[in-house]
Amino acid sequence: MANAHIDHHLALLNHLRTILVALGEAEQILDDSHAMFIERYDELLADLPNAPDSSLYLGQDLISQIFQRYPQIAHLIPRDLLWFFGGDCLHYMPDEEIAMYQLLDERRFQAEEDGEPFDWNQEKQLLAMPTQGGTH
Repeated sequence: MANAHIDHHLALLNHLRTILVALGEAEQILDDSHAMFIERYDELLADLPNAPDSSLYLGQDLISQIFQRYPQIAHLIPRDLLWFFGGDCLHYMPDEEIAMYQLLDERRFQAEEDGEPFDWNQEKQLLAMPTQGGTH
């Protein structure tokens, strides 16, 4: 996988980590397993740049656990992470959103194949724009 693509998702994971840590600091977590969860999360952050393919399962597991363990922050999980890790994470995405991410990935792969730069966020914004000719 391209470094820029991994770096983008690492930045999102780091942002999500700050939210998770803040939950613990605010004492909104009632059990002691939160610290162990953060340790596993840190393993993902350390392993992802070096072994992205083998880190996907751990990422799927952790993101799915966030929905289950911390439903109060489920709306703060970046949608890009759901698509990136795939698998069970896709259950939290509607079909229309999955279709948009499939198209986004196709554009990214085509740009890589053509040796062209690809701006994930810009392309995502373009895909999310309403199509011309809609009713007002």
